[in-house]
Amino acid sequence: MSAANDRVIATPMAPVTLLGDPLTRARALAPLIQAAAPRIEADRALPADLLEALHAARLFRTLLPRAVGGEEVLPETYARMMEIIARADASTAWCIGQASGCSMAAAYLAPDVARAIWGGHDAALAWGSLGPDQVADVVEGGYRVTGRWTFASGGRHATWFGGHCRVRERDGSLRMTPEGTPYERTMFFPRHEISMVANWQVMGLRGTGSDSYSVENLFVPEAFSTRRDRNEERHSHGHGPLYRFTTTHLYAAGFAAVALGAARGMLDAFVQLASEKTPLSSTRMLRDSPVLQNGLAWAEGQWRAARAQLHLALREAEEHVASGASLTTEHKVSIRLATTFAIHQSKQVADFAWTEAGATAIFEDQPFERRFRDIHAVTQQVQGRRTHFETVGQHLMGLNPNPRFL
Repeated sequence: MSAANDRVIATPMAPVTLLGDPLTRARALAPLIQAAAPRIEADRALPADLLEALHAARLFRTLLPRAVGGEEVLPETYARMMEIIARADASTAWCIGQASGCSMAAAYLAPDVARAIWGGHDAALAWGSLGPDQVADVVEGGYRVTGRWTFASGGRHATWFGGHCRVRERDGSLRMTPEGTPYERTMFFPRHEISMVANWQVMGLRGTGSDSYSVENLFVPEAFSTRRDRNEERHSHGHGPLYRFTTTHLYAAGFAAVALGAARGMLDAFVQLASEKTPLSSTRMLRDSPVLQNGLAWAEGQWRAARAQLHLALREAEEHVASGASLTTEHKVSIRLATTFAIHQSKQVADFAWTEAGATAIFEDQPFERRFRDIHAVTQQVQGRRTHFETVGQHLMGLNPNPRFL
């Protein structure tokens, strides 16, 4: 890391000035993130001083359009950045990944609206998953929105929130798509309009503070709503190669990178432990065990293969869309396979490190226990569903997979 490209104030959690590409900035902040990890875990939120450093390094702006003050980083670079952050702390990476995926919606909003949402230095958007009870009623000039959403990762520091809603017409009927499914539209509203329920009591990724939130009979102007990932809604500032990918592709890539980063951290910690620890009832150090040497090589191979496949799938897709072409089904399947595979291979690598670290791994002051819980939480998220392999298998068999899962 070149001192000419990066400058970090040495005092932990002091204001930070960073230059260089997102990977350089992420590496420069990694020690600060890792130092904050115990507080992140205990408070179930990113602390204010770390947030200031992350915003100063523009790590929340990598997927935001340039016209709105973002960087439009392409997916492979973004995944590499996320891995670096997750190696330091998975919850921090998850919050950045969630907010970054949300920020891609700026490409589907008018520039003045996007700037209203992301114009602030500390801007971050959070949203939860769509359920059966979130409804936007059509009214003059926009919608009246009522709903409750869960899993709002990063909601404790978000400045704006989104709400995915079904749309109810004035006659009381639900708006439907041409395919006969309920029409979904995302509404945007500032933080002061929501009611938050702090209910994030979970096993892993505790620092994401993924609470629930609600609004009731809230008026949302038409301009502050959109259908994400729809070409007909994309504005001129969203025509760059990044926005040939969907938010789903970037969520999948980002969360796969979180898993890879957490696994890398555990594997590195195991190698260090093996060079220091002599197990009870043994006269040799862990590192001298042929069984562990063999297992370590396999784990390293799994990790490298999963990471390489992820980067290759993203790079090939980037090269394809560079000329203005749309992603093919083959590219989408490759991304789906690579991301899901990376998540589950990372879990296996983490499980190896956890098991072979022995009793050392269970102590909270060791570098295993939190990462173990975090990576197992990653596998439970929608991007880690094993059913995605069925979608990939359908394509490989020459069948037509459901495009919703690609």
